Amino acid sequence: MKRIAQFEKVSLAQFLEGCKRPDAEEIYAKIALPKRATTGSAGYDFFAPFDIDLNAGETAKIPTGIRVKIEEGWLLSLYPRSGLGFKFRLQLDNTVGIIDSDYYFSDNEGHIFAKITNDSRENKALHITAGSGFMQGIFTEYGITADDDATEIRNGGFGSTG
Repeated sequence: MKRIAQFEKVSLAQFLEGCKRPDAEEIYAKIALPKRATTGSAGYDFFAPFDIDLNAGETAKIPTGIRVKIEEGWLLSLYPRSGLGFKFRLQLDNTVGIIDSDYYFSDNEGHIFAKITNDSRENKALHITAGSGFMQGIFTEYGITADDDATEIRNGGFGSTG
């Protein structure tokens, strides 16, 4: 296996900017870095920083408190945990989250957020307990075209590259 990335917590100041809850400092202290459950797991589980309750059709924006330093030529793809997708049709609102290697250097420290929706068609309420896995990330190598001429520098997340 290639070792191409390192998860870190964002700074407390950055987490407080993204998490507007009164108990944000306590939440920050308990944030766990993503990890694989088994030696054969492709995905790194991201853990809920606090309890998440979503009725059918509801959406929540989750500040994970996590950033990732990735070698150039790799990306991190984010997906809901399989069981939550299967049982509740839990989905990321952007379908698949893509974390590029240069996101780490953004003004927001590369803080990874997840916007999730309980799309249950059976009217099931979803409860995710703080500290339990709700999303998984998989590292993927990618290539570029022979005539690629990208020169822009990222500074932000959604929509930051035009």
